[in-house]
Amino acid sequence: MFRGATLVNLDSKGRLAVPTRYREKLIDTSEGQMVCTIDIHHPCLLLYTLPEWEIIEQKLARLSSMNPAERRVQRLLLGHASECQMDSAGRLLLAPVLRQHAGLTKEVMLVGQFNKFELWDEATWHLQVKEDIDAEQATTTELSDRLQDLSL
Repeated sequence: MFRGATLVNLDSKGRLAVPTRYREKLIDTSEGQMVCTIDIHHPCLLLYTLPEWEIIEQKLARLSSMNPAERRVQRLLLGHASECQMDSAGRLLLAPVLRQHAGLTKEVMLVGQFNKFELWDEATWHLQVKEDIDAEQATTTELSDRLQDLSL
């Protein structure tokens, strides 16, 4: 399980140093094999362990390639999926096309999302958090049943 938001740096080659607290878990669950793809709703990347990504691939494979909306999702997620192997120093090399999609340059937010990470440009992440908080404070709509049952 991945949780928390951590500021990490990309080096000049586009490598991201995985925080130490996640490295052992990544090695245990996937031998450091990861898959990174774009998020189709936000300007960020999604980073999965290989076993978690294989679950997503199975779901994508069940979509119809004849349905334009389903085909678009397949094309975007599978077409941008890039395998990356954590090296002995705990770094992951992110493909240039992925870094460009999310506007990643130097400072990156690695955000745990239970079974995956989101990778955000730091400034974009802070704007998104503000936007999300503002939207929650301004909402006048009824909460979904699941949110009504959520106790924090």
